[in-house]
Order: sequence, then C-alpha cells, then structure tokens
Amino acid sequence: MSAPDGSPVGAERSIGQLFASATTEMSALVHDEIALAKAQLKQDVKRGAVSGGMFSVAGAVLVFSLPMLSFALAYGIRTWSDWNLAVCFLLSFAANVLVALVLALIGVVFAKKAQKGKGPQKVAASMKETAGVLQNAKPHPRPGNDNKVLEERVRETKAIEAVARSSS
Repeated sequence: MSAPDGSPVGAERSIGQLFASATTEMSALVHDEIALAKAQLKQDVKRGAVSGGMFSVAGAVLVFSLPMLSFALAYGIRTWSDWNLAVCFLLSFAANVLVALVLALIGVVFAKKAQKGKGPQKVAASMKETAGVLQNAKPHPRPGNDNKVLEERVRETKAIEAVARSSS
C-alpha cells in the first residue's frame, strides 16, 4: 500500500512531499467540484429546454389544431345533439383551449423546477467551505525529535545564507 505520491504508508515524508501531495489532492478536488457544477448546470439547462419545448408544443397545438379540431368537434356535437351550430363551435374551441392550458401548466411546472435548480450555487458554497477549512488548518505537532531536525535545518539554512552574503 502506498500514499498518493507513491511513498510507502507510514514512511516519513518530507515537507515538500507533503505539500506536493496536498497540492495534487486540492487540484483534484477543484476539478471534481468544477465537473459537479457543470453536471448540475447541464441538468438545469435541460429542465429549461423541456419547459420551453412544452410552451412551444402548447402553442403549436393551439394554432394548428384549432381549425381541424374545431370543425370536427363542432359537427360531432351537432350530430349527437340538436344544438345550434354556433354553440357547437364554441364548445369545440373551449375544448382546444383546455388542452392548451394543460400543456402550458406542464411547462410552468418544469420552468419552476429549472428556476429552483441551484446546482452551481451549491458547488460554489461547497468550494468556499473547503477553502475556509484549508485556510484554518494547522499542522499537527510531530512527536519525537522532528522539531530538533527542523531547527537544525533552519540553522543550516541561516549559515548558508550568511556565507553567501559574506562572499558577495
């Protein structure tokens, strides 16, 4: 078993390796968050398209079916009853309007679902939360002589810098 950077689990890793590992994981997290935002935005756009399609179908049904359906329904009502032909045409028109209203209501339902879709906002909030956690993160104290090793490295670095300054 190994860590994400390829070193064995439980082995001591340098600060550079830890930083590289954290950077890689943070990059992967950001890429995953962006992919999630794209997927949720795609779903919201699809709902909006369905809503627009339903409104279009409702309009098309109302426009294209009115003449044919009105005549057929009016003459059908006239055949079944002895009502005046004008009343039969009014009933035929009312039936067409009812069908268009049902289709329009379906369109309204899908439009409200598309407006309620807050996919990208949820992802943005999640990313802000992740960034806030990472900003407030503090390193865990290391047991043993790790602090002494770190102090020695700092002294060595200062000594090298002092030599470099004096030679220039």
